[in-house]
Amino acid sequence: MSAQILIIYKFKPLYHILEELDLNLNFNILFADNKDLLNNKEKEHINYLILSNKKNLEIDNQFVLDNLPINISKLLEKINIEFLKLQFNSQSEVKVSNYMINLNSREMFTKNAKLKLTEKEINTITYLSKSNKPVSIDELQEKVWSYQSNIETHTVETHIYRLRKKILEIFNDNEFIISKKNGYQIK
Repeated sequence: MSAQILIIYKFKPLYHILEELDLNLNFNILFADNKDLLNNKEKEHINYLILSNKKNLEIDNQFVLDNLPINISKLLEKINIEFLKLQFNSQSEVKVSNYMINLNSREMFTKNAKLKLTEKEINTITYLSKSNKPVSIDELQEKVWSYQSNIETHTVETHIYRLRKKILEIFNDNEFIISKKNGYQIK
């Protein structure tokens, strides 16, 4: 994981306070006093949080500290919580083929459309996406549904059929999950 960067935006007194505590912090601190400098720092870093004392609508990953005074340990706790939220959110979205999938909200989406999925559908898609070869029905039964492979069931085929139908209706994509001789695969 890349280092966490706290960018303090137009809040010089707080920057100086945290700079003195720098040895005890689990994140790096940078200061930006104008929008151009802030934009450059955002581009340089992946895992960043911008702390300011005023809400700025054009800024992502922003934490506004507007309830002062605050105990320094409480402030550090809030900053760490914000970093955890960012990490959680960044890990929740995965790219599969031409789509983004939010694992937390269980949605598959593009810029133009969004599809709500069930937990099993999400699990099926993520399992298939991790394989570079077709996945057999027996393997999906065992790994996604936790069924014994010797039990005769059409659960996988039924779910794949319904999932393909939903994807076709919302995204007009009939090729997302393809059926091969030896199983299913994401194109």
